[in-house]
Amino acid sequence: QVHLVESGGGLVQAGGTLRLSCAASGSIFSRAVMGWYRQAPGKQRELVAVITSTSNTNYADSVKGRFTISRDNAKNTVYLQMNSLKPEDTGVYYCNLKFVGVAWGQGIQVTVSS
Repeated sequence: QVHLVESGGGLVQAGGTLRLSCAASGSIFSRAVMGWYRQAPGKQRELVAVITSTSNTNYADSVKGRFTISRDNAKNTVYLQMNSLKPEDTGVYYCNLKFVGVAWGQGIQVTVSS
């Protein structure tokens, strides 16, 4: 069973930066597709960014040019660098792992004040 633990969230002013990390347990990380999702209050969870096992990436249109997803297979960790943050980026951010099955982290709050 895979466990995912997110860190790095918090409160930041608009225009600021945050870097989220997600550490995974187990031995499948390097073969897994990793993603970041977010859920704003009253809204559905949405995909923010995804990175494949070969480091191909894809982003939601709303974050293109501002967010960067990356992975370090030696550390079993995926990152989300968030620059030029906007109040609409506020929400709970979840790490996601896909390899045969799916695993989710517990979520971490990101709040961007205007």
